[in-house]
Amino acid sequence: MDKNISLWDHCDPQKHAPQIVAVKLSAKGERSVRQHHPWIFDQNIIKTNKSPKAGDVGVVFAHKSNKVIGLGLLDPHSPIALKMMHFDEGVKIDEDFFQKLLHKAIEKRKPLRNITNAMRLVFGENDGLPGLIVDQYDGALVLKIYSLMWLPYVRQIQKILSELLAPQTILLRANRHVSRALKLEEEDQVNLIFGTLPNPEIEFHEYGVRFLAHLVKGHKTGFFLDHRSNRHRVGQLSHGKRVIDVFAYAGGFGVHALANGAKQVTSIDISAQALSLAEKNAALNEFSGMHETLCGDAFDLLHQQIKKGIQYDVIVIDPPSFANSADGVDLALNKYETLARLGIQLVAKKGWLILASCSSRVNMNEFLQAHNKAFATVKTQEFSLVETTGHDIDHAVGFEQGHYLKTAYYRRR
Repeated sequence: MDKNISLWDHCDPQKHAPQIVAVKLSAKGERSVRQHHPWIFDQNIIKTNKSPKAGDVGVVFAHKSNKVIGLGLLDPHSPIALKMMHFDEGVKIDEDFFQKLLHKAIEKRKPLRNITNAMRLVFGENDGLPGLIVDQYDGALVLKIYSLMWLPYVRQIQKILSELLAPQTILLRANRHVSRALKLEEEDQVNLIFGTLPNPEIEFHEYGVRFLAHLVKGHKTGFFLDHRSNRHRVGQLSHGKRVIDVFAYAGGFGVHALANGAKQVTSIDISAQALSLAEKNAALNEFSGMHETLCGDAFDLLHQQIKKGIQYDVIVIDPPSFANSADGVDLALNKYETLARLGIQLVAKKGWLILASCSSRVNMNEFLQAHNKAFATVKTQEFSLVETTGHDIDHAVGFEQGHYLKTAYYRRR
């Protein structure tokens, strides 16, 4: 493929005219469809009437009745070779189909509009559009694709979004797997596909707290929107308190703490660029407390804080995903245990220890067990689990494997 072709150029439907492919599944695969599971793995596809390409429409036929039991999009480049978009028969995957799904997804987020002007409008499989993300930051939309199967449909999606929401801007981004498959240069991985973008840094607000999202260089689509309700909760706990935000990135938890009257906030991250953004976000808001940043490895810096005998009233530890594959689960659990153990030693009396995980392969029970091991190692019974939280309403989950965000709130007695 030509190196200088942008992601948007690859979305020309004339280059990827989808075909209809009849699909027969194994008994296990057919059972998944009947249970309305969105993922069909390649080993469960036993027969197709054509050689499929990414973006082809897979029509699933039942073994015994030869009746249509569902439709999805095919991606032979992925282990999840068929992603279901409709169960039973009676639909055609076309612009009208996408319009109805997008309208339904947008309507579902209406309650958030009194709280924020930044939210996830489309959450992939959970909104019937697997591998597709649409995030809104004020008047800008970021459309991100996680599968080559979306290439023939992106222009339809862009058209529908522009009609439904009348945004100022729509950006198209690809995840690293799509970028690698298309051999995209870095500058071709993010494309302006509608409107104008005078500044890639967009200001937004949530619960009255202001932030900046860099829509071109920021992680994910520019910010981590999924922790919104947890950031608000931390802000509520932080008035007059000393707070440490570990793996702070753009300062989400710390900025909420400062804006809600925290006496002192320490933001830790390995990236100096991320901490610079955290300081910039803090400066958007009025606060009287002290904000310090520490750049370096979080594990090392937490050890240093313990040696100095420093304690905090609110400790937030929200690391990146430690388990990128099933093989990484044990290592991830060990790291969660270690972080919990370090955090325990920094909590002041009556203080809060807030531990989070975004590893989808680690479930809530495993996450809490790792914490219990940490409490046992430190030999303390002073902590009570007050509450656990999951996804905010714009990240609502519709199937088991979609659950990834977990947060546990512990209080020291």
